[in-house]
Amino acid sequence: MNSLLVNATVEYVVRESPKTLIIQGTPGRTEVIPIRKMNNTELLDLSRDKLFLNLEEMKVVQEYFRRIGRDATDCEIEIIAQTWSEHCVHKTFKAKLIVDGKEKKPLFKRLKDATEEVAHPLVLSAFVDNSGVIEFFDGMAICGKVETHNSPSAIEPYGGAMTGSGGVFRDIVGTGLGAKVLASTDMFCFAPPGTPQDKIPAGCLHPHYLLRRVVAGVRDYGNRMGIPTNNGSLHFHPDFRAKPTVIVGAYGILPAATSRKSWPKAGDLVVTLGGRTGRDGIHGATFSSGEMTDRTMEVNASAVQIGNPIEEKRMFDAILAARDEGLIRTITDCGAGGFASAVGEMGSKTGARIALDRAPLKYPGLAPWEILLSESQERMVLAVDPAHRERLLEICRDYNVEATVLGEFTDDHHFTATYEGQTVMDLDMEFLHNGLPQRVMKAAWKKPVYAEPVIKETGDWNKLFAEVLSHLNVCSKEPIIRLYDHGVQGTNALPPFAGVAEDGPNNAAIMAPILGKPYGMIISHGLNPVLNVIQPYYGSLWSAAEATANAVASGANPEEMALIDNFIWPFPDEESLGALDLAVDACVDFSRATGMPFISGKDSLSSTYRGRDGKVIKIPPVLCISVFGRMPDVSRSVSADFKESNSQIVLVGHRNTDEMAGSVYYDLLGAVGNNLPKIDPGALMEVFKAVYRAIHGGKLLACHDLSEGGLAAALAEMCFGGGLGASIRITGEQKAEYFLFNETAGCFLAEIPHGANPETIFGDIPWAVIGRTVPEPLITAEQSGETLFTLNLEELKEAWQRPMKEVFRS
Repeated sequence: MNSLLVNATVEYVVRESPKTLIIQGTPGRTEVIPIRKMNNTELLDLSRDKLFLNLEEMKVVQEYFRRIGRDATDCEIEIIAQTWSEHCVHKTFKAKLIVDGKEKKPLFKRLKDATEEVAHPLVLSAFVDNSGVIEFFDGMAICGKVETHNSPSAIEPYGGAMTGSGGVFRDIVGTGLGAKVLASTDMFCFAPPGTPQDKIPAGCLHPHYLLRRVVAGVRDYGNRMGIPTNNGSLHFHPDFRAKPTVIVGAYGILPAATSRKSWPKAGDLVVTLGGRTGRDGIHGATFSSGEMTDRTMEVNASAVQIGNPIEEKRMFDAILAARDEGLIRTITDCGAGGFASAVGEMGSKTGARIALDRAPLKYPGLAPWEILLSESQERMVLAVDPAHRERLLEICRDYNVEATVLGEFTDDHHFTATYEGQTVMDLDMEFLHNGLPQRVMKAAWKKPVYAEPVIKETGDWNKLFAEVLSHLNVCSKEPIIRLYDHGVQGTNALPPFAGVAEDGPNNAAIMAPILGKPYGMIISHGLNPVLNVIQPYYGSLWSAAEATANAVASGANPEEMALIDNFIWPFPDEESLGALDLAVDACVDFSRATGMPFISGKDSLSSTYRGRDGKVIKIPPVLCISVFGRMPDVSRSVSADFKESNSQIVLVGHRNTDEMAGSVYYDLLGAVGNNLPKIDPGALMEVFKAVYRAIHGGKLLACHDLSEGGLAAALAEMCFGGGLGASIRITGEQKAEYFLFNETAGCFLAEIPHGANPETIFGDIPWAVIGRTVPEPLITAEQSGETLFTLNLEELKEAWQRPMKEVFRS
């Protein structure tokens, strides 16, 4: 019960009248860890619960201190564990990989090499900063970053999601010499909110509670900062009952001339500004690198940060003012690892010396290592020329932002920290950042075999359509989306909803970030955990195709977009690593075939639950592909709602309707299947270009891509938005259910005017006129000259809107 009612980081239960309301505390002393004399068992005991290093890594640390002739302080042990954590250094993605007995390039190198081969002319910064940057218009650039906050959200969903948003916003502001945050995105995966309590593993929170609190956290941070949340999605699978997937993204704008940052110079000041330092967030980086267990919530309660969006808003305004005056040499945020990572990474090529007792604290009593490692939110670190010190501090005072000089960057290549004049840390930068041994990891994926459904002739089409539309992975998410502010900042050019009642979903978000200019920034994404479980290579291609199709369906040029990857994967045993290897190969193949570069990304490889009884639950592997790009004129975009009666409805793209595995239709039949949609990214790019040309030329009235729920769901959503019905015919001898519910990504439903020639619009890519819009609120279908069904649009819409209304009713 305490886990739901008390946040132990900032609250405690009072059972009698206190003597004083003044917060008191005595700083803990710096401890010396006798690491040089420890045996293997003692090294592992030291690592367990908070360091999350393996024995080989612990022995490398031990050897370092033996070599320099002294034992380690707790500050030094903690910063090494943080710097070497999976969360911060991405050990698995940099590991030497042995796949089925053969060595392959490290995962990260494959992605980076593909981006370098593509050599996209718009890319200004890829994989070297807090976010990826591409060229925009009029000397400006746009940037994007997508992060995960799964582990914190699993134990404290409101704070975890809130500070996930705050952290990714700081990544944007910490890009180049400072960017303005334009938009927020959120992609969540949960178990169904109706999951019985006895199905929830020990130490885990119920998905109904998680869903509502995670949404509230994202809402409260973005809305209070004045940042619109314009794009997102929600996905459900029973195995997310052990740990949710919480993905948050942000996008921004900055001058192209300041999109690349330099390294600090010796003598530059280390300046921290923003929020004060507390115990919240300690061990966030290390605990996020480990498996979820029944003890995680108890052991790591303080690893979730406490957010203050108003503090962050003031800090952002001060930073942009300082940027515009040329006061910043370089900048980064205090994310995972706090001062340890921010100062340590900025000074990795020079050296740095900081005084921890100078750091402003939320309350007394923090030990030096806690100040160093705290992940308290709303803090940034700047490298500033001493000549600019007074002007920077003056700007911070003007914006009511606390700023403190912690120390300076040096030229001794050491990271040194003192507390009240005593040296509590002195580490060689080379060892800290390059001493981690490269892992050698084996990977081998074996394709699982799933049950195929028993297909029977559909007797009640109305019931089937209603079940598909009310499926949690298809139904309207409007009750959630309406909690977010979409119009703040006044840049919204294509909102989440369109149509006569403004409740028909659009495919992507488009913003016009430069006042008085037609230029647009487009944002979209795609993911499908079910397909990754079946076959991770084709499941990952599906995610990339879906992300890009969403943008193209709204009017984006596929040749002016960049990609961001987020891998949320089970703990990397041999099987899971084999699946991850295939997913990365899919990303590389997609990038090379389409010419779209990956310019930023994140991996979170701890989505495994291990119970006290030894039972292991692997959370479905998630690859979220996010897309952002530029448009010269937002007026050339198109929404997804039908516009006119008697228009032609055209199906566009390559589809094999026998590829039904992982579909919502199969799920309703109680099966998964094995024959999933197989995307050819080269052929897909030709479809994308044709659809883009059609939209840019003003030939399409509406466009919607096909995804979960297939053609049937896309058609219904276009009808809901436009307040129009549709009459379609199922072509050929194919099975009607497969025609309607196949979920091949990269296909589209397009509305073109009555009398328009689709051949002149789409050329030689696959297309077929499948029907027309009608004024009556009905969806009718015929096959082989006979009426297959006539469905009432109002009843279908009620089924589509009902599930989330029930979850989010007050």
